[in-house]
Amino acid sequence: MYSIRQATINDLETIRQIAEDTWWVAYSPILEKEQISFMLNEIYSVEKISQQLNTGSQIYLLLIEEEKPVAFAAYSPREEDPDIYKLHKLYCLPETQGKGYGKTLITEVANKTIEAGKNILDLNVNRYNKAKNFYEKMGFSVAYEEDIAIGPYWMNDYVMRKEL
Repeated sequence: MYSIRQATINDLETIRQIAEDTWWVAYSPILEKEQISFMLNEIYSVEKISQQLNTGSQIYLLLIEEEKPVAFAAYSPREEDPDIYKLHKLYCLPETQGKGYGKTLITEVANKTIEAGKNILDLNVNRYNKAKNFYEKMGFSVAYEEDIAIGPYWMNDYVMRKEL
């Protein structure tokens, strides 16, 4: 059994640990280890996650399996177009992949988007990430490509979109 709840500031270290445990497995085949370390420190710094949780600039959902958080998603309206919601983060611990938790969290975020009166959900995925296939199965399609600088590194992404 599992449950989903909104994360609070008390979940900060849990979010950071799931990211740490997931990123190395997900990105080692496509990114250098220096880039993974840099980006984890940048995107999942205590300061950045605290700010997002405290201000609600990103809403985090935790999926809990038998009292242990095993996955999370983060979403918000897009800054440049609040009519479009964005799934910023979706990570499931490697040992839970294949259990449908990613699908469950996407469905939850889609429902929250619809509850907010919006009907478009975007996400970014690295152009070389095999997760693209999963997102396509979930009904997302490539809307456009974008390259985002994070420190000295580049994220070469597809922006994928789903009409809800």
